[in-house]
Amino acid sequence: MKKLASILIFLFSGFVFSQSSVSSFEKYPVFKECAQSSIDSLEECFNTTIKQFVFKNFNIPNIVSSENYKGKSEVLFEVNKKGEFNVLYVDAGYNEIKDEVKKVFSLLPKVTPATYNGNATYVQFTFSFNIPLEEPILEVNENTETPNNITKEYEEIKRLKFDNEEYYSNLNIPLSTQNYSRFDAVLNQIGTNSHTSQKPFLYTDVNKYYNFKEENGKLLKDKTSWFGRKWWNEHMVAYKGKDFWFTLDPGVDLQIGKDIESDIDTYNNTRLLYVQGGIGKKLSFFTVFYESQGRFADYFNRYAESIKPDGGNPAIIPGRGIAKEFNSDAYDYPVATGYLSYTPSKYFNFQLGQGKNFIGEGYRSLFLSDNASPYTYFKINTTIWKLKYTNIWMSLKDVRSEVLNDNKSYKNKYMAIHYLSYHITKRLNIGFFESVIWENDGNGFDLSYLNPVIFYQAIQFSIGSRSGNALIGLSSKFKISDKINVYGQFIIDEFSSSDVFGGEGSWKNKTGYQIGMKYYNAFGLKDLYLQAEYNRVRPFTYSHNTIVLNYGNNNQSMAHAFGASFSEFLLIGHYNIGRIFGDAKIIIAKRGFDFDTPEDQFFYGADIYGNEANRPYEIGNEVAQGNTADFFFTELQVGYLINPSTNLKVYGSVIYRDFKPKINTETVFESQTTWLNIGIRTDLFNWQNDF
Repeated sequence: MKKLASILIFLFSGFVFSQSSVSSFEKYPVFKECAQSSIDSLEECFNTTIKQFVFKNFNIPNIVSSENYKGKSEVLFEVNKKGEFNVLYVDAGYNEIKDEVKKVFSLLPKVTPATYNGNATYVQFTFSFNIPLEEPILEVNENTETPNNITKEYEEIKRLKFDNEEYYSNLNIPLSTQNYSRFDAVLNQIGTNSHTSQKPFLYTDVNKYYNFKEENGKLLKDKTSWFGRKWWNEHMVAYKGKDFWFTLDPGVDLQIGKDIESDIDTYNNTRLLYVQGGIGKKLSFFTVFYESQGRFADYFNRYAESIKPDGGNPAIIPGRGIAKEFNSDAYDYPVATGYLSYTPSKYFNFQLGQGKNFIGEGYRSLFLSDNASPYTYFKINTTIWKLKYTNIWMSLKDVRSEVLNDNKSYKNKYMAIHYLSYHITKRLNIGFFESVIWENDGNGFDLSYLNPVIFYQAIQFSIGSRSGNALIGLSSKFKISDKINVYGQFIIDEFSSSDVFGGEGSWKNKTGYQIGMKYYNAFGLKDLYLQAEYNRVRPFTYSHNTIVLNYGNNNQSMAHAFGASFSEFLLIGHYNIGRIFGDAKIIIAKRGFDFDTPEDQFFYGADIYGNEANRPYEIGNEVAQGNTADFFFTELQVGYLINPSTNLKVYGSVIYRDFKPKINTETVFESQTTWLNIGIRTDLFNWQNDF
């Protein structure tokens, strides 16, 4: 057998180690680990030991990680006659890297010094490495026969130090209003080039302005036991290899409560498991499965049952999905979501998944909201210069009995969206929105709508105006200061200029608008975030003369939770002190409903699933017409963030809801609700009760 000629060359993404001696020597310095090595092997053992030591002890400074720095650094060091290591010079792009190098070398143990002519001497070495770091790997001379090389593949798979890799990944930040309030202020400072309408955000987009590792590091507790670290600070399972990483966490949404007026004991029992990770630098993944049972306040249960699907299931849980009966008075509703995120360059991000999206600056959105059930989507975000361009294609369901397919399966329909966000100045942003919905008429997905740049209105005109339901919209945001910005949306459904601007209240005047304001660090109090918003949508907006083409999914609105024909004013406050948080919400609205009586079966334009052909008036239509209802809703919530890595929270809340229609009908009637709740929740999505 040929002599084994392979050598260990350990790299930090391209490691170079060389001698730069100022004194000749015959024997290399000797670590205690190398004491049994032959003279010929001492150089290899010395180099290997240093590289392994540096890798295990070198921590990338926060600023280097947050700025995604990539570069080369060099170290000139000396081993003196006493066997001590001295750093002579460090060439690096950051002073923090220089300081970290000096700290690591100061931890090296004394060695037996190099010798010349039998006497101790000193010698200098040059040590080069690249950032980011990688674990030292074994390289083998390809011309050398190595019988054990293949059998050592398993041993060469190394576990690396996990360092909250999600903070630097292209994963979505879980879309939770309370979570987003922690960093919304820094994204909206004057001069930032962040686009904040397209949600959920990627960690890489936000981490440029808000250092998750540093900020969440301030919340960590000093725990050394395994249970203490996992409960208070860390993911349950976190693994990092050479080219991949993943985390695995169990979670819960456990609630117990009371609807006082209806004397209903409420609860929710959700167990979940979620996995997230990355493969290489460009591909990330996330998946979560929920198994849930629950019984809720009376108004919530009644609404869930009012939107039940065809097929015998008793309800659809708003924001979640179809539920089956559980214990005769509760619901069982499993949900699964997940996505793949691929970022080939800094300009593009592609996502394919089952989940939700949101477009807008407000608490509500008139374009695309997250209050409906999850759906299948494909999304492209393109970011360049002062622009961010979003394309989303979605597959939606109409689950009503009157639109079932011939095989009794639910009706498929599709939605495509373009949204262009443009920073005109460092203070002013404008957005252009358009969407179209079309049904699956047996020919599957219409490829005409795949073009990511052409206007949907032009496509719809070319293939027939009745083939789809198109909406267009404008948005804007102005940063008055680093503390205050104002925003708005305006939407037109089925644009007809004579009807929109005619001033006669035409039923074809399907428009809506939103205006709002955000106030960060309000009244000089750090982390107090206040928001005021007004939304108004005319009747018949989002509905369509072909009723399957309404702006809905699973019997829920894809825009505002109220559907149409309403005016709404809301106030929201968020406050954080370390792990403690508090939220408050007040909503005052006027809403329109149908009478649904034998004397009046007309559709007054609020329910987006209504039949427009059954309208009562051609002109003279007003917001909240029909069975007008006064709506008041307030919620107060206080809680404690148990684990910032998993967003596990314990909380208590109280909801008061007052609903007063003009007349009581079978489905629309006066009610008052006081709903008390306490719970522990893994906060991965918004789940509002304010409808």
